[in-house]
This record gives sequence, structure tokens and C-alpha cells, in this order.
Amino acid sequence: MQIVYSRRKGSRQIEHIGSARTDVELELLKTAARQKLAAGQGELDLGIQPPPEAGGPLRILSSRMGHLWDSLAAGYAVLGFDQAAGDEVFKQLVLARIVEPTSKFDTVRVLEEIGVPAASYPTIKRRLSLYSAIGWREQLAAACAAHVHLGPSTLVLFDVTTLYFETDEGDGFREPGFSKERRLEPQITVGLLSDANGFPLMVHAFEGNKAETKTMLPTLKAFMDTHGLHDVVIVADAGMVSEANMDAIEAAGLSYILGAKMPRVPYVIEQWRTNHPGADVPDGLTLTARWPGGPSTKGKDVTTFYQYAHDRGRRTIKGIETQVAKAESAVAGKASVKRNRFVQLTGGTRSVNRTLEEKAKALAGFKAYVTNLPDPDAEMVIGSYRRLFQIERSFRMAKSDLRARPIYHRKKDSIEAHLSIVFAAMAVGHWIEQTTGWSIKRFVKTARRYRTFSIAAGKHTITAIDPVPDDLAQALEAIKTKSGAH
Repeated sequence: MQIVYSRRKGSRQIEHIGSARTDVELELLKTAARQKLAAGQGELDLGIQPPPEAGGPLRILSSRMGHLWDSLAAGYAVLGFDQAAGDEVFKQLVLARIVEPTSKFDTVRVLEEIGVPAASYPTIKRRLSLYSAIGWREQLAAACAAHVHLGPSTLVLFDVTTLYFETDEGDGFREPGFSKERRLEPQITVGLLSDANGFPLMVHAFEGNKAETKTMLPTLKAFMDTHGLHDVVIVADAGMVSEANMDAIEAAGLSYILGAKMPRVPYVIEQWRTNHPGADVPDGLTLTARWPGGPSTKGKDVTTFYQYAHDRGRRTIKGIETQVAKAESAVAGKASVKRNRFVQLTGGTRSVNRTLEEKAKALAGFKAYVTNLPDPDAEMVIGSYRRLFQIERSFRMAKSDLRARPIYHRKKDSIEAHLSIVFAAMAVGHWIEQTTGWSIKRFVKTARRYRTFSIAAGKHTITAIDPVPDDLAQALEAIKTKSGAH
């Protein structure tokens, strides 16, 4: 196509616009030519959008966050949730929650901004009872288990968090309970089981007044029964383990790697200090204590590793000295007696508990890890325990999801439905992170800026996309490759 700008003294000024092989390409060239002809000419602003035939811009019919939505949908499919759930509304709720955690009502707005035809809010409310039904989340958990290829002695991580509700009275499920934040509102406890990389395998909700230490065994038992496992290696923090809990784990014949509390200075640490008087503890020093198995441990030997870390010791000593200084001020009457473990009250007399101070400093920097694995290697045990940061990271990743409106849920079924959606969203988000090497927050924040457009060109519709930067292009290619391989 050629366009004539002018004809003066027998000569013509001609510019070649391009060549077209299809009707759509021809319409685009015509539009470009009309805009060229109209360029530089003054126009009255009458508030009227000129049609393309008059040289105006092409009309956008629709736009969507194509790169973002298609990537999340690919992860959803790879994990087998399309087959496990088989519900388009559930898929929309899961993927929209990854993009922006919000209420079910506001999810419709999020989907419209993404450019996806959204189900109506009444439809979403009707579907919630399905997502809370017995078996629904178990199907999702089965898909997750198949994805990570569970086998004998699978290493699993366990942790809990609490959700609070804006209500004054409990209802048997939402109940006041122990709160690290000293909150009094009714709450529920949520236990999350993941694989060694933090990929979610199962989530359970418990009554708010149920002790955290009593949530691990029911979750493990349900997990093992569901997948036909005879043994798993459970990794959990010391806060999850009471003496009764330890007995129950051993009675169940399970293998474990647990953080251990040290109510007193262990013999092996005392012995080391006796043999090295006045010496600084070397960074990374690992001491071992073993106890032969018996009836209570199902014949399995129990091994405890005590490892010293210089940075941990430095931070702990600093905290102890700060608390002792406050205790001394309280004893001198210069400050009120608050929750300070170093203030000792005997009758009406206050004193600083120097024995406790000495013990705390002797343990500073040491952390205990206990296991009943046969012939355990210290590096393997401690390394496995440190993987707990993966599940804590998963909880942090989904914390806004978990608290994104469940506080307003009035019924247990609504809470369970919400947790089903959050569980699937966590799994998809984790898959995206593992595939791209990006955090899910970074991926969503970046990919949502680049949209796909449908544009009217005469009687035809064409598709246009925003060009993406190289790093995002690599991430998208990784998702395409991984999902295509699946």
C-alpha cells in the first residue's frame, strides 16, 4: 500500500506503508494510512471518538492479564486440580486469591480486572458448601501427594498457625485458646503438613482451645491413612512436642526429627565445659547423646544432637543480659515487676535468680535435635530440621490468604471452604516459585502489568500483547516448558 502526500509541479511525494496478504492486515494498513494522512492536522475537540475510518485509534474490545492468568492456570493443571476439583468456579477463586487475597464478594472484581468472565457472587455462595464437603479437600490433597511422589519414610514437615475471629463468644469451633499474642478473641488452630520443600500436602482446622501439641498426631494419622503409608519421618519444632506427644509419636511407631527443649544443662555439655575450662565453644560444635531403645520407644534408639552456633549464642546472651538488667531494676524498685523469668519472688522478697541466669548462659548458642532414626547422621538430622523454614515460608506466603477474610466467616462450613481454597492457592503458588525461581509475590506483581488485547480492525478482530522484559520472558518460558512436559 502506498500513500500520496502531495503532488507539486508534476512530482509526487509517496510513502510506502506496507504490504498485506490478508483482510486483517489490509484493515490495519488502511488504519495506519488514515492516521498518517490526519497527522499534524488540527481537530476540534467535540468529545466524539472518531471511527478508524477517520484516522482515529482502533477500538479495544477487551484486555486480560494473559501471561499471569495462563501461567497460574498452567500450574493448576499440572498439579491435577482440574481433575481433582472439576469445578470452574473453584479454579477462579483459587487463582484470583493468588493475584489478590480478598473477600469472596470482592473476588468478582479481581476476576473482572484480570479479564476473566467471573461467576456471580450468588453462584459463589452456593458453591461454598461443596468446597467444605467431606472429601473435597482430600481430593486436592491426593493430587498434591501424587505430584510429590510419596514413598516409604517420606520426610514431612508440620507447623501450626492461628486465625482469630471478630466475635465475642465461641461456638464450639471458634474458641478462645492459647495465644502467643495474648489475644482473647475466639480462634481456630490450623495445622499444615508439607513435604521437605514446603509443598503443602494437607491442612486441617482444629478447635481454638485445642493445644497445638495435640494437632500433629491427628493430622499425621489422617495423612498416613489417606495415602496408605506405614511410616513417615515427621519434622517439627520443639513447641509442637510435649512429653505426652512424644510418647504418642513413639507409640504410633513413627520416625521423627524434633526440636528438643533443654530444661537443664545436658550432661554432654557440662562434660565438654569440664574438659575445656575457660575455652570458648567452637562454632558448629556438635555433641551427641544416645539412649538405647526400650518398650516405650518400640525398640528404637533415641539420639540427641546438641549443636552450638556462635551467632545464636551472641544473640541469646544479649537477650539474657537485657532481661537480667530489667530484673535488677525491678528488684531495686526502679521498675515494675512484669513477666521476667529472672525475677525470683520468695514471700514478699524480690531477688535476681542468678542460678537461672547461669543456666541460661550455659545453654546459650546450643540447640537440641532429637531423632529415633537408626544410625542417624548429625548433618542429615540438623539439615532436615532446618527445612522447617520451608513450611514457615509457606505459612508466610499464605498468611494474608489465611487471614484475608475468614475472620468474618460465621459458620464452620464457610471456614472449611475458605481453607480448601487457600490450600490449593498455596500449592499453585509454591509450584510457580519452584518453577521460576521467583517469589509468588514478585511473579504476580510483575506479570500482571503485561496484558493481552483484542482490538477491532474494521470487521475483523486482532490480538495484541504488551512486550515483556527478558527476565519475565524466561520465567514464562520455564512455566511453559514445565507444564508442557507434564
